[in-house]
Amino acid sequence: MNHFNYIDDQLFCEEVPAALIAEEVGTPFYLYSRATLSRHFEAFDSAFSDIPHLTCFAVKSCSNLSILNLFAEMGGGADIVSGGELFRATRAQIPGERIVYSGVGKTAAEMKYALTSGILSFNVESEQELILLDQVAGGCGKKAPVSIRINPDVDPKTHAYISTGLAKNKFGIPMEQGLAIYRRAEGLDNIEVRGVSCHIGSQLTEVAPFIAALKKVKGFINELAAAGINIDHLDLGGGLGIQYDDEEPPHPSEYATAIKDELADLDCTLILEPGRVLVGNAGILVTRVLYTKESPLKKFLIVDAGMNDLARPSLYKAFHAINPCSGENRGRIKADVVGPICETGDFLARDQMVPDCGSDELIAVMSAGAYGFSMASNYNSRPRVAEVLVDGDRFQVIRKRETLADLVRGEELG
Repeated sequence: MNHFNYIDDQLFCEEVPAALIAEEVGTPFYLYSRATLSRHFEAFDSAFSDIPHLTCFAVKSCSNLSILNLFAEMGGGADIVSGGELFRATRAQIPGERIVYSGVGKTAAEMKYALTSGILSFNVESEQELILLDQVAGGCGKKAPVSIRINPDVDPKTHAYISTGLAKNKFGIPMEQGLAIYRRAEGLDNIEVRGVSCHIGSQLTEVAPFIAALKKVKGFINELAAAGINIDHLDLGGGLGIQYDDEEPPHPSEYATAIKDELADLDCTLILEPGRVLVGNAGILVTRVLYTKESPLKKFLIVDAGMNDLARPSLYKAFHAINPCSGENRGRIKADVVGPICETGDFLARDQMVPDCGSDELIAVMSAGAYGFSMASNYNSRPRVAEVLVDGDRFQVIRKRETLADLVRGEELG
């Protein structure tokens, strides 16, 4: 569910027409609905209201300060994967005790920053990371709260690039090595074992892989308990998918019911790391058609947004619906929607039924709120686009469009 609808044949975000925003801020731009963001957070978080839990938004999916602050005000925390994301989370007023730090490549400097910020837990992903964290914590005069990320070797049935819980993936520690790592952690002076962490992938559209992973992790937690190692929280990661095309992902309440049934005999706080499911359908990318072109083999809409603005189609061959900003029921043609980047892989849609638009018309790339702006780059020396948040009948630029001067900030002539 979202708040992007047609009124009088114009695409609106809540009560504001997309075309009006385009006229004032230019194109391309990301457009988010505050009402949708709030509704999605509430639907997800309230599904677990009857058990101890903490919803830590996956900052990597959409890292704008205004959106992070919105979730913070609703009681949410943050799942971070870098010192930069920690800076964003704290700047957005998310308290340290609601922040968990994931990722396979934490540096000593990032560890120190997180320790001094008082984060809830480090999700440790290797024995060498654990040893370094112990050393850094000792140097800070602190104890590092730790969950070991266990890899349950469960197939999430998603794109290979966003699968994280298979034995061949770089993430986590194989379950058969887990007990030895926990025993090592228990023996370190500056480590406090707090929990177990697990994350199997992104854009999952079935509950079954989550349950399969949870069953394995439960067995591992029982193994820890038998060895005298008790935990107070279980971090199940994120990964719940959304509808981009014809997928039928489970509603958060269905996911929650299945998870809670499996958690009934575990006495620990549940930590969840939703990302895409909160923001994916709460944002769109608005872009303007520059030219149309036709070859003997196909038709093209050439637009002013490119793969540097939205990388998912080029990177994952991901599908995004393309809708017109005016003329809801206009005809459609089979075409490629391509950008100005000097790469054949620069496309937002390929061989897709898209609106039959001409030059200077606006189109909307739907379901672009997750891994959209957060993956944007300056490739081809293109300034990154503006981000806009609508709240009812008002809109606010929550990130200004970069300027040409921004492109060379920090550079010097040699």
